[in-house]
Amino acid sequence: MQENNRYREEEKTEVEEDEVETEKDEIEQELKKDSKQIKKLKKRNNQLETEVKELTDQVAFLKDQLLRNQAELENFKRRTNEEKIRERKYAMQDFFSEIISVIDTFDRVVSAKTDDEKLKKYLTGFVMINIKQIMENYGVKKIDCLNKPFDPAYHQAIEVVEVEGVEPNIVVEVIAEGYLYKDRVLRPSMVKVSK
Repeated sequence: MQENNRYREEEKTEVEEDEVETEKDEIEQELKKDSKQIKKLKKRNNQLETEVKELTDQVAFLKDQLLRNQAELENFKRRTNEEKIRERKYAMQDFFSEIISVIDTFDRVVSAKTDDEKLKKYLTGFVMINIKQIMENYGVKKIDCLNKPFDPAYHQAIEVVEVEGVEPNIVVEVIAEGYLYKDRVLRPSMVKVSK
């Protein structure tokens, strides 16, 4: 009986070994499956990381474009607003440019010397019409230049003359008055300059 028991124990051991072997094979197969799944997951993870990087780059690019477009829009609004303000500020410039020649003619007529009493009274009425004061109220001023240094931004030299006792580059005579409208030159003063 002991031998039988021994045989049974050996059989039992063999069965157990077979079971262990089968279990081992099953575990190995599961490990292979898990390994394949891990590889698939790693591959999918790499794909997702690549997609995330691409999307992150795309978001950064679009954000940069958005910020640039917003800045461009703000600059456009600012420029447009500045242009509107400038247009309003200098709206009357063309009108005053054209009326200056009329005023010059008016000044010449009013300052004309005459012996006729009727004409003198008539001219006195024109003197009372103070167009220059009205223009000054709107920002038109004469350029004061007599006995001042010549400035090509405000003066136009018609002639250069030699005058004793006067430094060079000084306005010695005004041929035609110049006018400013606010801070712009409507017409430069036409002057004679010392050399």
